[in-house]
Amino acid sequence: MEAVVARENMRAALARVEANRGAPGVDGMPVEALRWYLREHWPRIKAALLAGEYRPAPVRRVAIPKPGGGVRELGIPTVRERLIQQAVHQVLQPLFEPHFSEHSYGFRVGRSAHQAVVAAQQIVAEGHRWVVDLDLEKFFDRVNHDVLMARVARRVTDRRVLKLIRRYLQAGVMAEGLVSARTEGTPQGGPLSPLLSNILLDDLDQELERRGHRFCRYADDCNLYVRTRAAGERVMNSIRRFLERRLRLKVNEAKSAVDRPWNRKFLGYSLTWHTRPRLRIAKESVARLKREVRERLRRGRGQSLQAAVDNLSPLLRGWSNYFRLAEVKGVFEDLDQWLRRRLRCLLWRQWKRSYARARKLMQRGLDRQRAWQSATNGRGPWWNAGASHMNQADPKRSFDRIGLVSLLDQQRRPQATI
Repeated sequence: MEAVVARENMRAALARVEANRGAPGVDGMPVEALRWYLREHWPRIKAALLAGEYRPAPVRRVAIPKPGGGVRELGIPTVRERLIQQAVHQVLQPLFEPHFSEHSYGFRVGRSAHQAVVAAQQIVAEGHRWVVDLDLEKFFDRVNHDVLMARVARRVTDRRVLKLIRRYLQAGVMAEGLVSARTEGTPQGGPLSPLLSNILLDDLDQELERRGHRFCRYADDCNLYVRTRAAGERVMNSIRRFLERRLRLKVNEAKSAVDRPWNRKFLGYSLTWHTRPRLRIAKESVARLKREVRERLRRGRGQSLQAAVDNLSPLLRGWSNYFRLAEVKGVFEDLDQWLRRRLRCLLWRQWKRSYARARKLMQRGLDRQRAWQSATNGRGPWWNAGASHMNQADPKRSFDRIGLVSLLDQQRRPQATI
């Protein structure tokens, strides 16, 4: 605990919390007010931590929609609790990190989802062409506190730190003004949760290594690779029993399966069926991007074309950067065409009347007769957005001029190695 509250450790934690920003917790305090708060209250907080008497505030429950449907419940700690959790994280991480598995990639310094995807591709290329796709049911909500604390106590002996972590696990959850107690789970949203998840699931990693399995794990997303379906079924059953008995975790039967890797997705990617499989973007990832684009354009109806493009640019750049490993490029070209059509549809809706549509088409270079025929064709916005008159009026170069991110052009640029 002395290392946790040390001046340099707390300075580093404060800088990290301020950089991450984030929403206020139950007390409503913004990140910007944290330094002023600490000037008055830090001596009291520090004394309580060193005495083992500190009691965390409840977290604020926030529900966000999941990409595949349903909602994910986050627990937003106050900025004060985020600071203390970050300080604890900085002390515990070096204790556990050297002992984590080489096949674990989530929430670790110097490791990434891209590395996990490339590792999975290599395993399949070596002949392990069946995957045991494990999905843990409501993992962060089902973590057993006693099981988790037993694993933390393997390397942490300071009872004050252990007591503090357990109090964070048991801190109440506030929703609609009422605080409810928590008897299991580790709320997503705090700096400690990712490390605690790796500490718990390291037992799974060690068991898989002991059995000689080839696998990749990113947080609670774990794929094991075997040579036959029969082997996959045996592994699925045995690992299910291990998780239930040893870690008190449950496999989501609806989302888990033994299948070919090209029929499943891993961290948004999938594979082709070739002997040397190529990385491709999973269909679900493409559908998710389209949903997000539609929603942003729907929320921004009435905005100018330039405003719509500016709104989409951060999303498209981030998406393109994450999927830069994809070796099947056709999907980027298809998405570029779809995006331009969505924006042409936006224009067609905004022009509204036939006269305005004909005038706009003529301004964009169409002759008078064709502009009027197109403007009065009686077809809907989506049909017109894909028709030749709109493609001629607003070709790709016109979208390039106003800064629309081309997913295909982004992929053609030189990328840094992983």
